[in-house]
Amino acid sequence: MHSTVRSSRYSDRFRQEGKYSVVAVRLKSARMRAMELIDIGCNLTHDSFDGDRAQVLDRAREAGVIQMIVTGASEQGSKTALQLAREYPGELFATAGVHPHLASSFSDETEALLSELSSHKEVVAVGETGLDYFRDLSPRDVQRDVFHRQLKIGIDSGLPLFLHMRDAHSDFYAILRDVRDQLSDVVVHCFTGSREELHDYLGLDCHIGITGWICDERRGTHMKDFLGDIPSNRLMIETDAPYLKPRNLRPRVKSHRNEPRWLPWILNTVAEARNEDRDVLAEQTTANARRFFRIPGL
Repeated sequence: MHSTVRSSRYSDRFRQEGKYSVVAVRLKSARMRAMELIDIGCNLTHDSFDGDRAQVLDRAREAGVIQMIVTGASEQGSKTALQLAREYPGELFATAGVHPHLASSFSDETEALLSELSSHKEVVAVGETGLDYFRDLSPRDVQRDVFHRQLKIGIDSGLPLFLHMRDAHSDFYAILRDVRDQLSDVVVHCFTGSREELHDYLGLDCHIGITGWICDERRGTHMKDFLGDIPSNRLMIETDAPYLKPRNLRPRVKSHRNEPRWLPWILNTVAEARNEDRDVLAEQTTANARRFFRIPGL
């Protein structure tokens, strides 16, 4: 009898330990899987990358950033973004647009160029376009006109829109709302606004792009209170490199230039603010980016 009891206990223990072992193996396997992230907005055409762009991409890969959307923010920048996407097929993709800072330079020829660029398979969104009243580097009425014209390119091409807004919510929201039902997917990139602004964009079925602004204790802290309001299938992450290097990087990095390799740091900060597992959030934001930009996995 004692033998039978002992055997039963050992069997129960074995079954329990077996369960724990399977769980442990699964957890270990999950940890060992390489993280795959997509940087949905990086300005790799910027001249600060001219001397070491290949090395920047190597460091990004090592950090788990496996695909990047290269932002087109000017005529030349959009053409160069397309060129880079062709040099790194399947890894880099391009957008085509003119930033509101440069709206004064927008012409009929610019519009024709962006329309032509949007026909190439490597160009996955129209933009960066929108409104920026923070610096007013172009007159506001000109910005609004150019925004309308680029939205029309989005309507005609059927491509997603990569949008910029700073200190211009009222006008930006009104313009976007009027044509939203004619547009494909829309992302408000580098979102830095209020909870109310966030919900306005979510109400228009927009995606939200979060940058290293969230890592800046001087100006991004307020967003941590409502990052959890963003539905998981509407959230994407980006560096906006070479701008907005995360200020909470540890150890500190002397260079002021941001790079795609620091996207995991942004992911960690967002995951902490949303009280989510970083690996789950990584998988979700990557899936969102692939669906939004219609790009294949590697």
